Amino acid sequence: MQLKDHNVFITGASSGIGRSCARAFAREGANLILAARRFDRVKSLASELVSEFGVNALPINLDVTNRKAVFDAVRSLSGEWQDIDILVNNAGKALGLDKSFETKIEHLEGMLETNVKGLLHVTSAIVPSMVARDKGHVVNIGSAAGHWVYPGGTVYCASKHAVKAINEGLKMDLHGTSVRVSSVDPGLVETEFSEVRFDGDTERAEKVYSDIDPLTPEDIADAVLWCTTRPAHVNISEILLMCTDQSHATMVNRRGRK
Repeated sequence: MQLKDHNVFITGASSGIGRSCARAFAREGANLILAARRFDRVKSLASELVSEFGVNALPINLDVTNRKAVFDAVRSLSGEWQDIDILVNNAGKALGLDKSFETKIEHLEGMLETNVKGLLHVTSAIVPSMVARDKGHVVNIGSAAGHWVYPGGTVYCASKHAVKAINEGLKMDLHGTSVRVSSVDPGLVETEFSEVRFDGDTERAEKVYSDIDPLTPEDIADAVLWCTTRPAHVNISEILLMCTDQSHATMVNRRGRK
């Protein structure tokens, strides 16, 4: 499929995987709706994409945990932006490495509100119009944590297991339509993910990726792009990808970067 002039809505577009997805789609000529809480970042990214690729880009200040704000933002889209062809549910976070019964309430709520409810809010706001047009593609950014549970990650893994269930269920909910549903589930990807998880402790975050060659945000964006460019009769349900140095959730070969 060609993506030129398609409208792509990306949550969490201010950095990491979201930002790389925006650039990947822009290279293909798609128009971007860039949603994130850090508006200055997506505003700057939008200008960058317009200048570099000649596409249209619309930055939106959006917190996906606020259901009303999500629906208001989608309803406010006008003209060329009304029909969203591809939704990339990328906004998500991991907070802390505590045992489930010792998880801070703000961490518990932060992960469940963003990773699960936020994804559902955005999906609920956008998918009905895809169904009405019998056209569209939802790509959920899951995680290897949605396949396995690891010590200290109980709540985060639970939230990503929920994303896996939502991805599978949404495809069934859309049975009989032409709307496609995919999940791209990465292992270790070097982004701001660990820095956020450890409350800005950059030294601790860097150790997560030390002595390995982790995935890059561009690797994930490439997988997302591949899903969305298959022929219309092909639905890629799920991609689980990890760097060569990772074989399971906590099985990592720290052999040193090449």
